[in-house]
Amino acid sequence: MHARLTSVPHPTVRFVHRLQAVIVNICDVSYGGENGFNQAIELSTDILANVKFIQEKKLIAKYFDEISQDTGKFCFGVEDTLQCLDMGAVETLIVWENLEMNRHVLLNTASNETLIKYLNPEQEKDTSHFVDKDTGMDLEAQEKVSLLEWFANEYKRFGCQLEFVTNKSQEGSQFCRGFGGIGGILRYQVDLRQFEADDDVDGGSLYGSEDD
Repeated sequence: MHARLTSVPHPTVRFVHRLQAVIVNICDVSYGGENGFNQAIELSTDILANVKFIQEKKLIAKYFDEISQDTGKFCFGVEDTLQCLDMGAVETLIVWENLEMNRHVLLNTASNETLIKYLNPEQEKDTSHFVDKDTGMDLEAQEKVSLLEWFANEYKRFGCQLEFVTNKSQEGSQFCRGFGGIGGILRYQVDLRQFEADDDVDGGSLYGSEDD
């Protein structure tokens, strides 16, 4: 009678093999516990930055592929991106980490209407953005927050993934210069021309309600 023995790797061994595939650096540390972990991060700063750089290039390349293939599964600019977010169409929200844009919540005391405007520092110098066009009355400032901070706090509400990118790669630089540093990869095709008829944008700001 013959018996065949088969070597089956221990679960721990299989786990170690899977870990080896994602190891980015091995370094010697002088401490244990949390201090050692923090030291390992410091020693791996350059390598971790390179990993992020590569991931960023792949992400933006995927975004550009959607545009070049004209799939309709992309958006860019503050107005269109926020429209797509409201629709729940954005799968991955891509934002330049140094985007200079603020979200202003303003109250029209005459009509009791709340307006939301997205303005960059240059647009904020134009006082007409803070005046009601019909009555000439000043709009009352309720809140002002960096759009980057607002995205960081609210992106989960839109059911999307948030990715901050730099302009250090060729792809990142093109994204920031050519697409305003904000855009998204969509779950499904969206015809953004449908928004043009309802376009209330003045000088690059977007008007909306506090519930958006």
